[in-house]
Amino acid sequence: MKAKIRNRDYRVAPDSKVDLEHWPTRVAPVYRSDQHYESLLREHIEELSQLQGLLYANGRYALLMILQAMDAAGKDSAISHVMSGVNPQGCQVHSFKHPSAEELEHDFLWRTTRVLPERGHIGIFNRSYYEEVLIVRVHPELLNAEKLPEEALAAKHFWQTRYHSINELEDHLNRNGMRIVKFFLHVSRAEQTKRLLERIDDPKKNWKFSLADMQERRLWDRYMKAYEHCLGATSTVYAPWYVVPADDKKTARLIISSVINEALAELKMKYPRLDPALHREIKRLRAALAKD
Repeated sequence: MKAKIRNRDYRVAPDSKVDLEHWPTRVAPVYRSDQHYESLLREHIEELSQLQGLLYANGRYALLMILQAMDAAGKDSAISHVMSGVNPQGCQVHSFKHPSAEELEHDFLWRTTRVLPERGHIGIFNRSYYEEVLIVRVHPELLNAEKLPEEALAAKHFWQTRYHSINELEDHLNRNGMRIVKFFLHVSRAEQTKRLLERIDDPKKNWKFSLADMQERRLWDRYMKAYEHCLGATSTVYAPWYVVPADDKKTARLIISSVINEALAELKMKYPRLDPALHREIKRLRAALAKD
C-alpha cells in the first residue's frame, strides 16, 4: 500500500513570502511502523527504478534533484536510501563545498553547470549554486574572493540579480528537457542539537563532526532568513522548491521519493519504437535462437 503523501502540501508557491516558522519540521508519520516504512520505501524505489529505465531509454529528458539544508539535516542519508535502487550508470551525484581557485575565476553558476546531467540521466546536487545566495549571503565577506566588478558588488539589488540569474538558468534548462526539483530539508534546531551530539558521542560518526558546524549554528536565525528569501524568490512552476519536514528522516525520505516519482511520471516519455526492418530482423533472430 502506497503512502498517502500529498506532494503539493510541501511545495512552495511561486513568488510567495516564506516564513519558515509556519512550515513544520515534523509531521505525522506516513508509516505505521518500521516494517511498514521499509515496505513503502521499497515500493517507491521500485517505481523510481522503472521510471529511471524509461528516462534512460527515452533519452529526451533529464532530472536534476537539488538538496539544501542546515548541517545534520539528513541530505546524505536521503540520497543513499532514496536512490538505492537506481542504476548507477544513469545517476550522477555531486557535492559542492568551498569553491576552488579555478571556480572562483568564473561566474557563480559555472562550476555546477559543468556537471549537469545529460539527457536520460538523473543528476543529484548535494548543495548547489544556491550556496551563493545562502552561505554567501550570511557571509558576504566571501564575495571578496569572487573578484566581481565593483559596480556589481555595489548594485542595490545584488541578491535579487542572483535570484534572477538562477531563475533564468532553470527556465532555460526546463525548456531544453531538464526537470528540476529542489528540496529544503527543514530540520529544527533541537533536532540538529541531538544529531550533532550523536556525531560527537558515536566514534563511528566522529568524522562527520566539524567545528565549522558549531560556528554556523550560531548564525541559525540569519540562515533561516536567507532561506526564506531564497525559497520565495526561486520557487517556480518549472523548478519548484519543496520544504520537507526533516526531523523524522524516514518521513522525509518517503516525501522526497514521492516527489521525484511524480516529477518523472509527468514527463511525456515512451520507449523508442524500432524501425520496422530491424523489428523483422529481431523476430527472425528470435526464431533462429528458439530452434537451437
